Parts: sequence; C-alpha cells; structure tokens
Amino acid sequence: MSDYLLVEKNANTAVVTFNNPPAHTWTAQSLADLRDLVLELNEDKDIYALVLTGGGEKFFSAGADLNVFASGDKTVAQDMSDIFGQAFETLSQFRGVSIAAINGYAMGGGLEVALACDIRIAEQHAVMALPEATVGLLPCAGGTQNLAILVGEGWTKRLILCGERIDAAKAQTIGLVEEVVPSGEGLSTAVELAKKVAKQSPVAVAACKKLVQKHRHMPINEALPQERQAFVDLFDSEDQKEGVQAFLEKRKPVWQNK
Repeated sequence: MSDYLLVEKNANTAVVTFNNPPAHTWTAQSLADLRDLVLELNEDKDIYALVLTGGGEKFFSAGADLNVFASGDKTVAQDMSDIFGQAFETLSQFRGVSIAAINGYAMGGGLEVALACDIRIAEQHAVMALPEATVGLLPCAGGTQNLAILVGEGWTKRLILCGERIDAAKAQTIGLVEEVVPSGEGLSTAVELAKKVAKQSPVAVAACKKLVQKHRHMPINEALPQERQAFVDLFDSEDQKEGVQAFLEKRKPVWQNK
C-alpha cells in the first residue's frame, strides 16, 4: 500500500496512478514505493503488463520537488539521486511490459519515469521537458541516457542543453512517444495495448525484452549468440509447449507464466 501510488489490478494488467497532487512530484518515499511495487509485481505471475499514469487531467508528473534541494545539502542530493536510480532502473527491468500513459505535463523526473517504460502514449495536450539545467541541475534518473537511446544525440541535446519543451505531436515526430491520442484517452489506450500483451507468452515476452535492451550495454556480435540461446532456453518452459499446441489445435493458449 502507498499513499503516493494508487494500484488497480485488472486481469493481467496493473494500473498505477501517481497520487501526489497537484503535480505528482516525486519524493524519496514515493520513489521507494515505486521500486518496491515493481519488485512485488515481478513476483506476481498473473501480471504481464504495467500501466503508469497521473491522477487528474493536467499532470503526469512534474518531477522532483525542488524544495528538497533548497538547502544545497550534498547528502540530500546523494540520497535522492540514489533512490531515483533505484526506482527507475527497477522499472526499466520490470519483467513484463511497462506503458506510460502521459496525460499532461511530464517534466524532469516525470519524463524520466516515462523514459524508463517500454512504451509511451501521450495525450495531445501533454508537454514534455527535461529542464533541470535551468535551475543548475541535471537529469539524474536516466534522462541523459534513455532519451538519447530513443531520439538520438541531437534532440537529446536540444531538450537538455537548450531547455526546450515539446508538445505531444513533436514528441511523436522525434520518436519520444509511440502514439498520440485525444485528451482523456491515454489510459484507456494504454490498457487496450496492455491487453495485447496478455495474448503473448509472458515467458517469451520477458526473454524478448531482455534481448531488445541488450544493445544498451553490449555489442551486437555478443548479443546475437545470446538471442539464439534464449530461443533454445524457451523449450524448458511450459508456455512454449502450450503455445505451439494451442496453435496446432486452433485454440487460444492458456499461459502459465512458467
């Protein structure tokens, strides 16, 4: 249970709503709660997808509360950067599929949590930015790295070094988000996408996700043999047997996630 995160489980999807109004800023506690929640969901074999969104219509998340850093205390800075890293890296490593339903302003750490997700859907009124340098700080929760993976070095520098804000349409154009939907439809679109995940073998999805993300820290000549081995390893799973048999028997598979 968390005062900052509202969790609803529906079939194979967990929907997490940020609940720190008005702007859903991150605190050390809410970040720890997110980290612990993802670890808990990793152990829930019935959950295949995770959807994140902000409560209300204006903010997805405005990032860190700058009041935390007003004292200039480096110990506070160290503690906050550590818990940001723990929370968002744990999210990035979630065994299932994570989808950010960006339903408003996603600023700083609010955009970084979306960057840690596998897929981003933005409502048409959403605004995104990494404005940390405008207050003498920098994105410390994966922003400098994850943004570059998605949009390349040039746009990463524009957003971080020039402090640009972009709307949903521009975000889709540069590859920051995968889809733009009308205002109010972000969550429902994300949930429908999550339902598609449930049609896939969760064991296969987890293996595929790990392989796709290997390019972040491994050259392709090392990743390709691991891809082949992961394919063979799936034959140790119940889901592989079920998937093939269901196809041959012309029925829907019943996944066991094992």
